[in-house]
Amino acid sequence: ETRKDTMEKWRYFFAVLLVISLPPGLLVWFYVHPFVSFWRKLGPAVTLTLAVAQIIGSMAALYFVRDFLIGRDLGTHMIPLILAACTGLAATSLALARKKHLTMRILAGVPELQADGKGGALLSEGVYSRIRHPRYVEIVLGSLAYALFANYLGAYIMAFLTIPGLHAIVLLEERELVERFGQEYRDYALRVPRYIPGRKAS
Repeated sequence: ETRKDTMEKWRYFFAVLLVISLPPGLLVWFYVHPFVSFWRKLGPAVTLTLAVAQIIGSMAALYFVRDFLIGRDLGTHMIPLILAACTGLAATSLALARKKHLTMRILAGVPELQADGKGGALLSEGVYSRIRHPRYVEIVLGSLAYALFANYLGAYIMAFLTIPGLHAIVLLEERELVERFGQEYRDYALRVPRYIPGRKAS
């Protein structure tokens, strides 16, 4: 097996991983956030078990149409690989900064799924003092890195569709954060921009 064959296999692997994992991962929050009061009655354990089952089942279903989803192979080229490395490095750097404050428990949504809906504290330190949603920026950068490395048409489409999808999730999440933290979150949102440091907060 030549080096070129190995690279093509890895590009195919990352293209498939991107197109079968992103949609199920995003879908979870579209049925959790709008109906969070219902999920709170079931509790974090049941909710997360059902969510994981949905993700695994959806990924398995999408795997059967993976070649359709990844689309045309645009080949192995140096410029996309360099851009993938740069974008991946930015995503990794942001992830390391984010992990200092966002635990796996918070990331899974356990505090917001607690019965009283008041679990957890508002994150406003470190990277969260510069942007409100570093995790979602990290996902966008990571998705673009995967797409650039894979260099399949369907991977690019999926990565770019992630941007409006994540923004919609952010709007749903912020509505919940206002319900949980009230004026504290409103004041925080006035100080700190959503995605880009230094921009006017909204």
